[in-house]
Amino acid sequence: MIAEKNKVVSLTYRLTENDADGILIEEVNENQPFIFLFGAGNVIPGFEQNVINLKVGDAFAFSVNADDAYGQYDKQGVVDLPISVFQNDGKIDEEVCKVGNVLPMQNEEGHHFNGLITAISDTNVTMDFNHPLAGINLHFKGSVVDIREATEKELAKGHVHQDHGDGHSCGCGC
Repeated sequence: MIAEKNKVVSLTYRLTENDADGILIEEVNENQPFIFLFGAGNVIPGFEQNVINLKVGDAFAFSVNADDAYGQYDKQGVVDLPISVFQNDGKIDEEVCKVGNVLPMQNEEGHHFNGLITAISDTNVTMDFNHPLAGINLHFKGSVVDIREATEKELAKGHVHQDHGDGHSCGCGC
């Protein structure tokens, strides 16, 4: 069986910046492999393009430039919001609203975004809505540990359903 559309692919990898010798971003091992439904649009495009047609046991090493990963860093993704947005009864929860915290936000159209608080003043909260890996070229090195047919439910929902062995599932509520 090969990695292709509608297959559930499990793999390990070491993710670094730019090349194999770059700064380590993430490491995924066989105890908790990365599992995804191939072709469902749940991973960066440059990733699927490099693992298509691989088989269990195949090793891979490839780079994905920022444009095919999380895009370029966009200065317009950094915005100042009025501090009143973060106030409840005129007060701010300082455990929630502090520099370094990532908060879920929603715009006027109902779209959800995560924003990193980068600064707080008396009048504004500065938030960065860029993905943390925006502007970074990525390098993956790893191997395929399993490939299986997706279930009808996984195909219908567009993502993998897992029983983690402890009574917990993927958490999607399906």
